[in-house]
Amino acid sequence: MPKTKVEKKKIAETPLMKQYNDIKAKYPDTMLLFRVGDFYETFDTDAEKAAKVLGIVLTKRANGSASHVALAGFPHHSLETYLPKLVKAGMRVAVCDQLEDPKMVKGIVKRGVTELVTPGLAMNDQVLNQKQNNYLAAVALGKQSTGIAFLDVSTGEFHVAEGGKDYINRLIQNFQPNEVLFPKPQYKEFSEEYPGKFYTYGIDDWAYQADYTAEKLQQFFGVKNLKGFGIEEKALAKQAAGVVLHYLDATHNHDLGHIKGIARIEEGDFLWMDFFTIKSLELVFSEHQDASTLLSTLDQTVTPMGGRMLRKWMLMPLLDLKKIKSRQDKTKRLVDEADLAEELDEILSEFCDVERIISKVAVGKVSPRQLLQLAKTIKREQDVVQLLSKDEVLKKHFTAYRDTLEVVDKITRTVHPEAPAVIGKGQLIADGVDAKLDEYRSIATKGKDHLLSIQQREIEATGIPSLKIAFNNVFGYYIEIRNTHKDKVPTDWIRKQTLVNAERYITEELKEFEQKILEAESKMGDLESALFRKLLEDLEAHITDLQCNARLVAELDVILSFAKQAYQNGYVCPKVNDGLGIEITEGRHPVIEKHLPAGTPYISNSVTLNADQQQIIMITGPNMSGKSALLRQTALITLMAQMGSFVPAQSATIGIVDKIFTRVGASDNISTGESTFMVEMNETANILNNLSARSLILLDEIGRGTSTYDGVSIAWAIAEYLHEYPLFKPKTLFATHYHELNEMTETFERIKNFNVSVKEKNGKVIFMRKLVPGGSEHSFGIYVAKLAGMPKPLVQKAEKILAGLELKHQDKNKRKESGRKGKTAKTEDLQLSFFQLDDPLLAELRDEIEAIDINQLTPVDALMKLNEIKRMLNRK
Repeated sequence: MPKTKVEKKKIAETPLMKQYNDIKAKYPDTMLLFRVGDFYETFDTDAEKAAKVLGIVLTKRANGSASHVALAGFPHHSLETYLPKLVKAGMRVAVCDQLEDPKMVKGIVKRGVTELVTPGLAMNDQVLNQKQNNYLAAVALGKQSTGIAFLDVSTGEFHVAEGGKDYINRLIQNFQPNEVLFPKPQYKEFSEEYPGKFYTYGIDDWAYQADYTAEKLQQFFGVKNLKGFGIEEKALAKQAAGVVLHYLDATHNHDLGHIKGIARIEEGDFLWMDFFTIKSLELVFSEHQDASTLLSTLDQTVTPMGGRMLRKWMLMPLLDLKKIKSRQDKTKRLVDEADLAEELDEILSEFCDVERIISKVAVGKVSPRQLLQLAKTIKREQDVVQLLSKDEVLKKHFTAYRDTLEVVDKITRTVHPEAPAVIGKGQLIADGVDAKLDEYRSIATKGKDHLLSIQQREIEATGIPSLKIAFNNVFGYYIEIRNTHKDKVPTDWIRKQTLVNAERYITEELKEFEQKILEAESKMGDLESALFRKLLEDLEAHITDLQCNARLVAELDVILSFAKQAYQNGYVCPKVNDGLGIEITEGRHPVIEKHLPAGTPYISNSVTLNADQQQIIMITGPNMSGKSALLRQTALITLMAQMGSFVPAQSATIGIVDKIFTRVGASDNISTGESTFMVEMNETANILNNLSARSLILLDEIGRGTSTYDGVSIAWAIAEYLHEYPLFKPKTLFATHYHELNEMTETFERIKNFNVSVKEKNGKVIFMRKLVPGGSEHSFGIYVAKLAGMPKPLVQKAEKILAGLELKHQDKNKRKESGRKGKTAKTEDLQLSFFQLDDPLLAELRDEIEAIDINQLTPVDALMKLNEIKRMLNRK
């Protein structure tokens, strides 16, 4: 009789697998690493995924008498190697450990999940990017607005905000969270409004209850209300922050003493850039392989904290003039004092990642060696404070610095100076910290000397010179005797193992000695662990001070990076004011100029924009002439100025810009079925609906995604709309191929024509890359095709077609002027003799034949050329 499904399950499920299945049921969407002896095992579909991601062997395990299950595992001591790979692959990973000592238990060992790691909650150095935050985000969706919270558990930074869809989308793009939590019932709404390349996880609706999330926050921070954080009235932001804390509990992240507060992000504090702008300007990432970003070009920070801080400053430039000038003043001092900057750079380069190490202190995952690095860094912080105390400008930077030398004292007194990177792999606690520990250590150390004395005594007593005492995990300490001396072994020795050439024995004395040593080592390990935990508890009291100092060091590192760039590349301090104009003299693109071939000078350009005379600059010029680079360079110089950095220019005066919009380049959005033109129109509509008096708008080739007439019409209408907008006059750079737009300057007083100049010499085009007044009438597209390596016949054909079109355009204009009809002209043309000297077709045939290089012509090419001439005659 065939077995039922229930009966099959009973046969297939061993006690171990039953325990695994029970735990797995609680974490159905998580990779479960199940500790079995000295290995972490994965089963079934988890095993298949793990084998693929980790490159480990996939096998099958007998799972009872009637079934097998897929199995893949790795040694437990390799967890730090394999866990990061799983998390980087976007997996949630639950680490299930043995909660009892197998030697002390009869039957199956109790197991449980001790850690749940997700892409947004990683603390492992192998997962984290040193110079980039690892944010977990949570969104709370409302009818009119959205609340959002960002937490980097590796540094303790906790931010919240509340606002409209565009604002929240901008924050998501700026913070680039690795994991985003959302309410499960609103999945469709969330995915439509906030698409992105991040791992998402749905949270049950009840966890978003206002009372529950408020209570979570108040309990966590030990406060009666959230007024002190400035978010009491931000209902959705509070819900998002509370959900983050709920998620931390659910993922077994309980020791979080390094999260000290919540910072509110205000929309009006920073320059506004949407995702299209961040992408187009290639600030922190590029869609092009091996391309350089502004961040990679400007980043000369020497500390991980500084690298993360520079990224934040770049994505959130300031609007506050006072703060901008403060950064400029510090940068100027370090530019002027090159020796001071060099000495400071040398000291900072020795700093460890203080922010992440103190976070590991709070969660109990710090290594003793990292504590020694922390102590060394704190001592060097004192050197920095002392060094800058002599400078009137720079010493103000450390006004808020807090004395943490007590931390140095506690670490150096407690931790052994040569402590290992991993606990248990060497001496952890220094001598003299605890008398009992020193006693156990003495027993363990002197035990080795005692072993040598026993060995020497037995050699003399037995007359066996090769006698040796050793240890293994099977039966502890033993005496090994070669077979040639077997007859000399005393009768009271107990034989334990026979080898090919020797035998091993134990004695009562050795067993007593072993017990004493093992007891001392065990107690020594327990006591060291207890003392280390006590040290971490003591250090937790200093976390706030350490975080404050780390932030000051990070800011100083960014300022120093600004100074190094300015000194090395000839950047100048821009004049930033509260006016509405931008005036850049001989500006340069900071990324392009760093990647020019050696000896190639960068052609700088000047740009002036204001609301009175020159609000919109219409830029024409051929492809490859540098129009797009000019647009981007203007935006980057403005952005750098509001970061507090010096800029690549001869001089620059920047009126505070509150929004930068770009419409530079586009591609089909296949996933949503949107064409290039639809993407272009969506982005342009976003610009026109969010204008302000301080906006800087960069438009490149608007309208090229549709027909020429439609494109010209739309581009003209957009430029006119910006010029005639009744509320304010946003500054605009408008690059275009539509030469018809040059006529706008005759009607609209604040639209000015400029072109990127070129020179024609001996049939070649030389790109001058210089912006000059006036419009351009040529695009030189065919010449660019020639430079790109298009086949020569194709280029020649294109030139002839262009010439024909231009001739036709001229004839059409002449006919209009003379009043002659096209039909009559065509009839006259047909009456011309084929052999008439001024026949256009004859001229075209003559040119074709003269262009043929007989020496290079293959038989196939000759046939193709003959066929082309035949088609020309048929056209006639």
